[in-house]
Amino acid sequence: MSVTLLVGTIKGAFVIRSNSDRTAWELEDLIFKGWKVTAATRAVDGTFFIGTASDIYGPAIQRSTDLKQWEQVKRGPQFDESLGRKLNQIWFISTKGDTYYAGADEAGLFQSRDGGNTWKAVNGLNDHDTRPGWRPGAGGLCAHAFLRDPSNPDRMWCGISAVGVFRTDDGGATWSPKNSGVQVIIPDENNSEIGYCVHALTHDPENPDVIWQQNHRGMYRTTDGGDHWESIQNGLPSTFGFPLERDPHTGSLFCFPQESDEFRVPVDGKCRVYRSHDNGDSWHPLGTGLPKKGFYGSVLRGAMAVDELASCGVYFGTTSGTMHMSKDCGDTWITFDEVFPRILCVSAFISSEID
Repeated sequence: MSVTLLVGTIKGAFVIRSNSDRTAWELEDLIFKGWKVTAATRAVDGTFFIGTASDIYGPAIQRSTDLKQWEQVKRGPQFDESLGRKLNQIWFISTKGDTYYAGADEAGLFQSRDGGNTWKAVNGLNDHDTRPGWRPGAGGLCAHAFLRDPSNPDRMWCGISAVGVFRTDDGGATWSPKNSGVQVIIPDENNSEIGYCVHALTHDPENPDVIWQQNHRGMYRTTDGGDHWESIQNGLPSTFGFPLERDPHTGSLFCFPQESDEFRVPVDGKCRVYRSHDNGDSWHPLGTGLPKKGFYGSVLRGAMAVDELASCGVYFGTTSGTMHMSKDCGDTWITFDEVFPRILCVSAFISSEID
């Protein structure tokens, strides 16, 4: 099977398609030229959704059935004007299940119950009692991480930077902070349950209580749905990083550590993905085929993806515009010839999902 990548950048999204064995790649198209493309996904019915942003026209959700003809969702996510909140960017779009969800900056979660035609605010989270203490991270006040329990659609998790992880057990009506065991980054004098800067979340769909978190202060794991977190740093060269992905077949985890909060580049100038085969108990560097030194592009939280093929493909793009991929679960890598604008998000779709 082949793979199609959607590489979202600050100047548009690039559609890149592989041959059947993922050894050759062709740049097929550039869509939304000049616009930021910040998120991308595909629904079960074949519809693609992407988040765009423009300094003039603002953010929007666009959709297509063929990655060529696009239409803007007219009744997309919006805050009530009386709240004084500004919608700056679409951070994610989740189209699994009957209800779709989208996360935004300024921190907001929205849902659609009609296939993405109309969107409503999830007020149980957006108007949470702790909201007066919410503070933005360097990337803004953004609801960017989202998980759903496949066996219980009423149970979901949302990560907000720099606030923390929240969980709902009643379909979004109420939400509880779930940050015990994580190091606080912006202490709030009125509420000790917020001020935690989650960067990415992933979980085991077969056991959704097991969740991994890349945080501003390190890598963490929970085995009880977020009630308690433990640090899992063994083998990682730093505590700072953004993306975190999981191979759906082997359970291998992938991350891209960076030197520090202050100096957000690869450690020692080495382009290295780190992998764990043991649920995060230990981490090991992967570098065969990647730049060995003098590399200073970082990887943003949405700029890493895995495909669903038996031999897992791993893909990541950098703020320097380089794009890298592995077709063997990270053992070996290639670098694409093209150098793109600053890469914001990467999504991978297998050919049978498109053709």
